[in-house]
Amino acid sequence: MRIGVIKGNGIGPEISAATMRVLEATGVQPKWVFIPVANEARELYGHPLPSEVIECLKNIELCIKAPLLAEKLEGRISCPQADGSVATYPSINNAIRRELKLFVNPRFIRGYKGISGRHEKMDLVIMREITEDIYIGWERELEDGTAAEAIKRVTLTASQKVAEYAFEYARTHSRKKVSCLHKANVLHATDGLFLRTFRDVAQRYPDIEADDIMIDAACYAIVRDPLRFSVVVTLNQYGDIFSDLAAGLAGSLGLAPGANIGDHFATFEATHGAAPDIAGTGTANPLALILSGAELLEHAHYVKEAAAIKLAVAQVVEERQTLTPDLGGSATTDQVADAVSANVKKIQGYV
Repeated sequence: MRIGVIKGNGIGPEISAATMRVLEATGVQPKWVFIPVANEARELYGHPLPSEVIECLKNIELCIKAPLLAEKLEGRISCPQADGSVATYPSINNAIRRELKLFVNPRFIRGYKGISGRHEKMDLVIMREITEDIYIGWERELEDGTAAEAIKRVTLTASQKVAEYAFEYARTHSRKKVSCLHKANVLHATDGLFLRTFRDVAQRYPDIEADDIMIDAACYAIVRDPLRFSVVVTLNQYGDIFSDLAAGLAGSLGLAPGANIGDHFATFEATHGAAPDIAGTGTANPLALILSGAELLEHAHYVKEAAAIKLAVAQVVEERQTLTPDLGGSATTDQVADAVSANVKKIQGYV
């Protein structure tokens, strides 16, 4: 199996190497294909995401993507298109998603005994639509820079696609409820379209409970009752924020894996950032990206191997003997990867 690797920057190279070791411990034997992006691509091609790299990504269906720095107040990137035009995106992360036509960003949040407190039984999946909403980056300055505006775009097609994905995921993973997060009480046209589409799709899944809740109320609800949600589907910006809140309640962004799924391609990534302040210290938590690697294996139908990684991570976290500083331990990135790899081999009967 060919798997692309975007090593990222900041802590990316360290945690991507750790993830590769754990995946190899399952016995799957991937053929790794390293794909230069950001600084690596700039050194080779003079551009952080040139057409050559995009074509390479399109030749690999599955990819491990380590974190990439997202600059504040800057970071827009222009990518040449096949028709000679140029597309401009808010960031490299956004550009990869849109160039590969990835439409949903599942983020997986679960609690762990000894780490998550009263939220240890939390187990939800947040389906974040990623092709539109205000994150498309259509904004402009007005009145000589004293004002600015941004466009929030929501379409029936994209809303329907992500809602269908959420319900299909719930059905195939034996989850009984899908909740739509929105602000349709204020944004009647945009969020209203998303909510109406969700309700229409829900009628085709009578075996699954469907409800909706406003995003602000949802933030309150998950703090008060973490078992309130199972599968969540929501718009781009809300999903980005709500998933970080949920990960914090579960104990750490360092335990929250994610993916970006399209019709033909998929990338798998941690939900946290590149953490340049601890890059090179050997203290980065690799577990979120390791769990993202497990989601990649499950997506590729290596279900037993994926389950072994998830169980191995749970054992390491709940034993609390080999944890990085963000989880209250003193272990290094490599030591955590070694502990997970050893557990994977035991679970699969290799030792």
